[in-house]
Amino acid sequence: MMILWAVILFGILIFFHELGHFIVAKLVGVKVLKFSLGFGPKIIGKKIGDTEYLLSAIPLGGYVKPLGEEVGEEMSEEDKPRAFNYQPVWKRAAIVIAGPIFNLVLAYLIFVVFLSMNIPINIPELDSITTTIEGVVEDSPAAAAGLMPEDIIVSIEGEDVRDWNDMAETFSASPGKTLKLGVKRGEEILDMQVTPESKTVKNEQGEESQVGRVGVSKKFNFKTIESSGILQAPIKGLEAVYEWCALTIEVVVKLFSGGVSAKQVGGPILIVDAAAKAAAIGAFAYFNFIAIISINLAVLNLLPVPVLDGGHIVFFIIEGIMGRPLSDKFQENANRIGMSLLFMLIAFVFYNDIVRIVLPWFQKTFMSQ
Repeated sequence: MMILWAVILFGILIFFHELGHFIVAKLVGVKVLKFSLGFGPKIIGKKIGDTEYLLSAIPLGGYVKPLGEEVGEEMSEEDKPRAFNYQPVWKRAAIVIAGPIFNLVLAYLIFVVFLSMNIPINIPELDSITTTIEGVVEDSPAAAAGLMPEDIIVSIEGEDVRDWNDMAETFSASPGKTLKLGVKRGEEILDMQVTPESKTVKNEQGEESQVGRVGVSKKFNFKTIESSGILQAPIKGLEAVYEWCALTIEVVVKLFSGGVSAKQVGGPILIVDAAAKAAAIGAFAYFNFIAIISINLAVLNLLPVPVLDGGHIVFFIIEGIMGRPLSDKFQENANRIGMSLLFMLIAFVFYNDIVRIVLPWFQKTFMSQ
């Protein structure tokens, strides 16, 4: 069932993204050769009009192939007026940007349905995923160390720590061990020491183990968007999409500036795991998760990286300023660089997923026997 829920999630996200490219291409008169859900070998396909509609073997992507999209693609004189690369800049830009916009439309529709049913949309503040302390338990190791509400733990034993889960795991794995902390208080960085108190806990199998606890609570603030009914829901839905986009952009900026740990970044394995957990909770959690991932996909696709939609938009802007397109060789080289960066990112998120999910599952399943 875990794989099924993930396949449904990816299918919905990809369908809306590619549907955006497809619809706008058709509207502006561009010939679309293929519309595929998935990559790789064709499972089934049917040609209707100019377009072959495909379901392909690898369900981690999809594509729309308009005529003339590839550099140096050969075509007849008759086809050139309907070829992508023979269109004015505004048409090509509209086709490219339609994918991310349709992902935002998907999230918007989900939020509007929820708000119409008087179900609020909660958007966490960025502090909620960082190491900002909200409360300190009285007579706890944290209180003895001098930690205070609004302190931000920036390092443990000299190692940077920027997300709550990473910090909690370190404390949990260190019962009775004195740890050196770097704590940001206002504009100062303070050196402190804390010794996590040993606590006995039980896992899902009822097995006991010793973990460390310091006695701090997480700052977890939400902006809640509510609607008074069906008429107000469309407006509030726009607000919800805007707030989630703003948070996503803020997180991306913090990732590049070092304000949020790269360990927060997850990939397909994390999405599969999270999709299954959300589905187990219920329809609201599952579709809310789809909306959030769809917004993330839209924002990340608009990053100015060659091979992503945002990279194509940058090329079009340069073409509009220069009055002519960039050379085929330049675009090919830029796309190679972009693809290399994308593969590096994929490798990194898979590594994070393996460390965060696969290895703990493996140790729990096999090493404990």
